Amino acid sequence: MTTLIQKLREERPLIHCITNIVVANFQANGLLALGASPVMADAIEEAAEIAAVSSCTVLNTGTLKKDTVTSMLLAGKSANQQGIPVVLDPVGAGATAFRKEAILRILKEVDVMLIRCNAGELAAIAGVDWRFKGVDAGEGEADITALAEEVARTHNCVVAVTGPWDIVADQHGTSCVTGGHPLMSHLTGAGCLLSAVAGAFLAVAEEDPFNAVTTALAFYKKAGEKAAEHASGPGDFKIHFLNALYALEEDVIQDCQFIRQPQGNDKGMTLS
Repeated sequence: MTTLIQKLREERPLIHCITNIVVANFQANGLLALGASPVMADAIEEAAEIAAVSSCTVLNTGTLKKDTVTSMLLAGKSANQQGIPVVLDPVGAGATAFRKEAILRILKEVDVMLIRCNAGELAAIAGVDWRFKGVDAGEGEADITALAEEVARTHNCVVAVTGPWDIVADQHGTSCVTGGHPLMSHLTGAGCLLSAVAGAFLAVAEEDPFNAVTTALAFYKKAGEKAAEHASGPGDFKIHFLNALYALEEDVIQDCQFIRQPQGNDKGMTLS
């Protein structure tokens, strides 16, 4: 049976990224290493046209401007019209009123298939009190699994909350993905690239976005583990990480058992 990563590398889906200036190059190189084809087009004049011919559109709010919001809305609506997946990476959702308002507007006007965020960004979308620290996750007290489930229900999408362990939720249940390596948190754009990688997996998944996202997250964490075996620090970790995205096959996660718990289950989710 053809795996998602094999299908991805055969089809080389075109991933349209409206992203931030900090990570655009790394995001593009990461998609190329994975086997996808990136296009980084954010001009208002072409955003809708590019989205219409792409396999997935990824909206990243890292360095947001008024014109960028307009481009994101145009691209997202165009992708919706073509039945193309849209991924939202709400970077720094709670950092400023401008960001939060823009993100909530996107969620209102665009049919998003996946929200990939950290705990602080999730809290901002859900309207929960949180101590924000710029675009980082910050600190707060909340049941992140319950919030992920609530946001998934509200926006009829998959929600992936990433961190030391990842929570994936949709309207039917929740799963957890463990693994990775601490060096991943020292790599600028690791989360942004993950959103694009998840988008590439969604682009070739036929009917099960929950499984596609969970597989993408597990694959990404395994790539981090593999890269860390050869790295001496954050500098060469980036190189080895791109190499791992290029070389790894999906069988690296065959020993992982994804256990989806029904929503409201308080026993916890595991991936072993």
